[in-house]
Amino acid sequence: MSRVYNFSAGPAVLPESVLKEAAEEMLDYRGCGMSVMEMSHRSAVFKGIIEEAEADLRELMGIPDNYKVMFVQGGATLQFAMIPLNLKRTGVFDYIVSGSWSKKAYQEAGRFGDARCLASSQDGNFSYVPDLSAIEVSDDADYVYICQNETIYGTRYTTLPDTKGKPLVADVSSCFLSEPVDVERYGVIYGGVQKNVGPAGMAIAIVREDLIPADDLADVPIMLQYKTYADNGSLYNTPPCYTIYLCGKVFKWLKEQGGLEGMKKINEYKAGLLYDFLDQSKLFTATARKEDRSLMNIPFVTGNDELDAQFVAESKAAGFENLKGHRSVGGMRASIYNAMPTEGVEALVAFMREFESVHA
Repeated sequence: MSRVYNFSAGPAVLPESVLKEAAEEMLDYRGCGMSVMEMSHRSAVFKGIIEEAEADLRELMGIPDNYKVMFVQGGATLQFAMIPLNLKRTGVFDYIVSGSWSKKAYQEAGRFGDARCLASSQDGNFSYVPDLSAIEVSDDADYVYICQNETIYGTRYTTLPDTKGKPLVADVSSCFLSEPVDVERYGVIYGGVQKNVGPAGMAIAIVREDLIPADDLADVPIMLQYKTYADNGSLYNTPPCYTIYLCGKVFKWLKEQGGLEGMKKINEYKAGLLYDFLDQSKLFTATARKEDRSLMNIPFVTGNDELDAQFVAESKAAGFENLKGHRSVGGMRASIYNAMPTEGVEALVAFMREFESVHA
């Protein structure tokens, strides 16, 4: 069976060349006689894998020396708790709620302090990013939090909020490494890797050193402290070795694509193909406000639930997987992450055009 076009929001498509290379090394990684799945995380071989992965990530993102890179189990959702637990000083946390993931992070932070919602777009079913010019950052806030790209609703921040000098914390799970980023504008920038970087099971947290508590936090479990990861190079316990290994391969693949500048051009082109069709379509409609549209996740509807279901069924039969939209939006959603080839988007648009010719 040939590979399908996988539009899943995560776990998501990975570069085919990366998968083939990993398959070739499955039984014997570079002559060591074993798989990366089997080797000790304390071995010199794995030490080389994790250090090379971090070095490539630092190069791709231009991460300054005063930021720590941490490979953390638990995915992005565990960071919803780790952030307030580690950054808590006054116990006031400011959140901008632009979708389900920022809402969940906001609710989790409320378990550990005074979480305040500065703005929300829930009134429009999160179809837009709130007006950043209207937010009033708390004078005593420990940080200001955003989810930079909301996977479910297909929105993204095209500008960052003015945090009035407070550290900006951003969940970039579904736009991770999709375009250049100025890391110095953030106190913490993190993402689950299963959408745009690697296999599920890990988040990468990039944290400015001055935000990492210098001493152990007596009331915080050792594995929930950034200091534990920073002090031990993410090797305090057994890390998700194979996930780190595959992320490292994706980092090298990204460098081959021209780095993040190169990926941005490719991603803008792919998204443009689909949005241009949606904007002139007589049947399909994009659900996110035009100026806030994501380059990674594109929800769309026909306006008829039965027709949406028929489209999902027929598209699956034609080799397009995971196009059903999230239940909170309905309809369809195409996640076109870095590893989705341009041909996949072109094929989807052609299929949608044919479907429209029959049903519009």
